[in-house]
Amino acid sequence: MRTLTKLLTIAFVVSIAVCSQAQKTTDLGGIVESKIIDDAIAFQKAGGKAEFMGGKKLEVTDERYGHAETAKNYRNWMVKGANEGLSHLRIKAPRGRKAPTVQMNHDCLYSVAITKVIDGKVSFEIPEDVIVYTSVQVIDQFGHGQHYIVKKGKHTVDFDISDGTTHAFLIFRSGLEKGIEVARENQNLLTAWGLVSGDFKVPNYNFDEVDAKTAELRAEMTGKSFYYTFPRNEKEVTDRHQWNLECALGWGGASPIANEANLYTNSKMYDGKKSYQTTFVNPQSVYFSSITVYNAERYLFEDEEIINMNSNSWEVNSDNTVTISFNCGEDAKNNITTKGQDFTFTVRYYGVTEPVIQANNKDAVPNRLNPMFMMTEVTK
Repeated sequence: MRTLTKLLTIAFVVSIAVCSQAQKTTDLGGIVESKIIDDAIAFQKAGGKAEFMGGKKLEVTDERYGHAETAKNYRNWMVKGANEGLSHLRIKAPRGRKAPTVQMNHDCLYSVAITKVIDGKVSFEIPEDVIVYTSVQVIDQFGHGQHYIVKKGKHTVDFDISDGTTHAFLIFRSGLEKGIEVARENQNLLTAWGLVSGDFKVPNYNFDEVDAKTAELRAEMTGKSFYYTFPRNEKEVTDRHQWNLECALGWGGASPIANEANLYTNSKMYDGKKSYQTTFVNPQSVYFSSITVYNAERYLFEDEEIINMNSNSWEVNSDNTVTISFNCGEDAKNNITTKGQDFTFTVRYYGVTEPVIQANNKDAVPNRLNPMFMMTEVTK
């Protein structure tokens, strides 16, 4: 870890001056003024690229895997403009392996920025006039979500850099509860205040090796359910293999904080030629809950007709339970079809409650607050 820290250390310090709406910086060491990248896809098509560190290739070890997978995600978003400011993905997350990050969802539109950590702090803004669910997740260079913020206003948060982290990856989420056009309007309200962009270089890994390690870890969990812990920094990692699995299966998730941040769980694989239902107690998350189906690699299915279910629109039973159907036909309650393809599903609780946290973990006993336990095969 000490060697890796040296590799990640930047040998200069920059000074910054904060303006009312955006972070202005002097042109030192490649730092540029942060801006809004209106369309991440257009930016990439126009030739967006990632700049890499020089020197010897870094080895993808078990200890470094989280750092390497994170570097890949930074790289994928750099080509979409995230290193120059706040880059808006104006469409729902791409399906299949075209997605820049595994297990993206269709609950929100994403905007991403890579920002320099200044004196152990990161700054950003959630404007007071946002019109849908808006959050900012702050992720370090080892994949840990150190902060998940939903409160409106200008924020400057402490950021643990003891592992050598020099830059943070900010995920701005704009909820789709009022439709995609309103979510885009919400993205337009976001500002570049506090962002310090322009000098990040991708650690020099062989990303074919990273992908091979990721495939190996995913294969280990194919067909099995999985619960995330998302430790908030490297010092909180108590099980390196568990953390590596989390990075491979759902990079960029949030540490569950009751009534504020999110909780994610993955089901085992199910036979797409059979029909299933799960009926569970309404989780009543502070913001909303959702269920999304994925293929064996944990990517969204390519088919646009394979949708997710969300508490903003799903039907609740009279006893305050929720029934989600899988491949049960159009007349089935809250039905998701995978068109005969095997699937796994992920449950997301945005603003998870404490009872749901207790009911959804690897040590939980069967209970009605956990959709995984309530899954049964049914006859159409």
